[in-house]
Amino acid sequence: MIEFRDELTGALVRQLTNESAISHPSYFLQSSFYPGDKALFFTSYRNGVAHLFECAYPAGDQLRQLTSGPIGIHPFSPALHPDGQDLCFVRAGAIYRLNLATLAEVEIVRREGASIGECSISNDGHWLTAAAKIEGQNGILCGRWDGSGWHFMHYPRTIIHPQFHPLEPEWIEFSGDPAPRMHRIRRDGSGLECLHQHDNTEFVVHETFLGQTGDIVFTVWPFSLRRLNWQTREITTICDFNCWHIAPNRSGTLVLCDTNHPDHGIQIVDVATGTRSPVCQSKASNGGSQWTTSRYALKEDFEAARSAAKSSGTLSWMEAGTDTVYGPQWTHPHPSWSRDEQKIAFASDRSGTTQVYVAEIPA
Repeated sequence: MIEFRDELTGALVRQLTNESAISHPSYFLQSSFYPGDKALFFTSYRNGVAHLFECAYPAGDQLRQLTSGPIGIHPFSPALHPDGQDLCFVRAGAIYRLNLATLAEVEIVRREGASIGECSISNDGHWLTAAAKIEGQNGILCGRWDGSGWHFMHYPRTIIHPQFHPLEPEWIEFSGDPAPRMHRIRRDGSGLECLHQHDNTEFVVHETFLGQTGDIVFTVWPFSLRRLNWQTREITTICDFNCWHIAPNRSGTLVLCDTNHPDHGIQIVDVATGTRSPVCQSKASNGGSQWTTSRYALKEDFEAARSAAKSSGTLSWMEAGTDTVYGPQWTHPHPSWSRDEQKIAFASDRSGTTQVYVAEIPA
């Protein structure tokens, strides 16, 4: 573990990993911390393919490998069950749950040959969903945590980031790729609806639920952070700022974000006032040529990246490790909250290789 103070804010920052291979926390839509904040899980390529590990916090020691074998996991798929006792993750056309005490794996659902994206678990712990491509068709996989009731809801475009409504778990919000982005559907496949009509020039990204408010918060890149009322569809601006990957706190009063073009470091936005407080610098390289623009990628922008994604077996050209349009994803900080919301985890390749960092939020 390497400990230092951020040069601008004085925040205490700890680098928890220091391998020659890429290591990064979970996706920004998930917290990487276990309940109690005494340890966190992360993805590492130290064995050649992506596998799950955990380490103690704040020491960064007591490293434990959670998954193993020649076939790696989807690096951004892990999610912690609300009971804190199990993780789920994607590997080779299937979603698994992993018991943290025994490391026993149970296959929840399998679709042979499918590409499956990151997982989302309902707040009540009963339901699980993930974007998927099965036999050339895009859609959403959804079913119960216990492995029952799984079905596939077809959608004509690529889907990313499906998430359960925090208060009404019969609803799933998901992103269509590219525009228009924000949609919702009931977990039984009914009620499909576009929440906001827009075209390629309104670069909506990284939408997620605003904590327990039930509303949606999203970025119009690189101009503003906005809020969509789940009931009325009214959109309001929280602040005009280049918020990038966004992670609201549980109450929906604060939004954690990283920034890019220009990089203002990792910030926290007060939802009520739009004021911002810096946490620390990430000094990540923030790869992806499309982030210098204010529109979705056109065919000529992503044709090569899509080909690379297909050959690597990833779900979407946006998630491809070789993508230079929107990634590589591991070069992005993807900040997320600790359980007590006094710390943040983020990724940075400031040392030349992406590592796991935790920063304490300055008072």
